[in-house]
Amino acid sequence: MARPRVHDDALRTRLLEVASELVAERGEDALTVRAAASAAGTSTSAVYALFGSREDLLTAVSDEGFRRFAAHLDAVPRTADPVADLRQLGRAYRTSALAAPHFYRVMFDRAVRPAPHAPAPVEQPTFLVLRDAVARVVGAPGGRTEAAAVGLWGLVHGLVSLELAGLLPGDADARAARYDAAAGAVGPALLAPR
Repeated sequence: MARPRVHDDALRTRLLEVASELVAERGEDALTVRAAASAAGTSTSAVYALFGSREDLLTAVSDEGFRRFAAHLDAVPRTADPVADLRQLGRAYRTSALAAPHFYRVMFDRAVRPAPHAPAPVEQPTFLVLRDAVARVVGAPGGRTEAAAVGLWGLVHGLVSLELAGLLPGDADARAARYDAAAGAVGPALLAPR
């Protein structure tokens, strides 16, 4: 007879949440198996059973952040209007960051890398979605497409980081309008032929 499963997906998700919050708020060194277990209201043996080690938990946090981010990007439909699609990807980037700022900070501010075998940032599936959307706007993929995609990534990342830091004034609607206005003002210049 198989042993009953003691630790479920809900506990795994809770551990990922609290671990991402610990890293985002206090840095990677603050994440210990004991601290994660305590914050999640479970035992250290549960953390080891679900993740194997502190390092594996840290990798899982980064992977989960990128999984959630990819889900937001994947939800953007591809239409006959590539410029509108690109705008929607920018909005999905912001939505993802605001929905889970602790994961966003682990992924980007704390630069906790995905698994050691993971591709470079510009080879990650989430970046390739952006690069492909840019290619639809500017033409065939190439150096110009990659440069524009990196520029757009920097633009939306910077705007989101300012918002998360509380540096963009106004309520949620005003900040969303500022984001759209700034992206709309600068984005086209990044896509223009040089």
